[in-house]
Amino acid sequence: MSDLGHVLVLAGGLSYEREVSLRSGRRVSEVLRAAGVDVETRDTDAGLVPSVLADPPDAVFVTLHGGSGEDGAIRSVLELLELPYVGAGPDACRVAFDKPTAKSVVRSVGLRTPDSVTLPKETFHDLGASAVLTRIVERLGLPLFVKPARGGSALGASMVRTAEDLPASMVGCFAYGDTALIERYIDGVEVSVSVVDLGDGPIALPPVEIVADGGAYDYAARYTAGRTEFFAPARLSPETIAACEATAVIAHTALGLRDISRTDLIVDASGECHFLEVNVAPGMTETSLFPMAVESAGRDFGSLCRGLLTVAANRG
Repeated sequence: MSDLGHVLVLAGGLSYEREVSLRSGRRVSEVLRAAGVDVETRDTDAGLVPSVLADPPDAVFVTLHGGSGEDGAIRSVLELLELPYVGAGPDACRVAFDKPTAKSVVRSVGLRTPDSVTLPKETFHDLGASAVLTRIVERLGLPLFVKPARGGSALGASMVRTAEDLPASMVGCFAYGDTALIERYIDGVEVSVSVVDLGDGPIALPPVEIVADGGAYDYAARYTAGRTEFFAPARLSPETIAACEATAVIAHTALGLRDISRTDLIVDASGECHFLEVNVAPGMTETSLFPMAVESAGRDFGSLCRGLLTVAANRG
């Protein structure tokens, strides 16, 4: 194993998820320091490149959410600087970050994912919103779930129970992105499955079941303590838990991810798992699902983060 010197935690950025990223970065930095790692935490500003060129870290832990943190951009810069980092490479990030593309990839390897329509804002306006939305309801039925094709933390996402609610949901979605993903809503148990790879291949951590206050796991429910109840491991049969774990590992592998990922699923009444989306930079806050899964697996969060940095340093 590499004897880690100092490491860099990247947090902040300029996406809508900046505040969550800062919280994730603080949490990772704290547990790494507790694990005996010399940690520097930095934002992605004009001083970043000169700083790392002057004193290159042994490895970088990326806790940037949304935007350049997950679309491959910052990872491309890290590769230009020849800095090893935790997480997937730029190409895999670009595929995973775009939800319609990720759905196509996982569907091609046999995973279930809700039927959907991807609609850019320009098409929505140019073809006449009313006619297009009417056809979407006829095609997919109700209820529906609308969310930006790129992005996270449920920003711009909403459930649509009636056709009359769809236009407002589309407007809310377009406030956070230029393309909307409209999915058939699958009623069931919402679970999240984290995947880690410390060098021996990807393994799934115990699924975390999500029960949001009011039924909607929105931004407030995700990051406000007490707004959501979590069960780790999920209250599912052993067979269903195994299926969820297998689904997450298959998605992680099919999308070309590495080190860590988090896959969001819905388990329907028959026990079938439906892929919703994957996150290449899972939240690391006090209310985030990845640390919950680590604890449920009986692992120490700080030791795991240190192990991921060691794998990255060895790879670099």
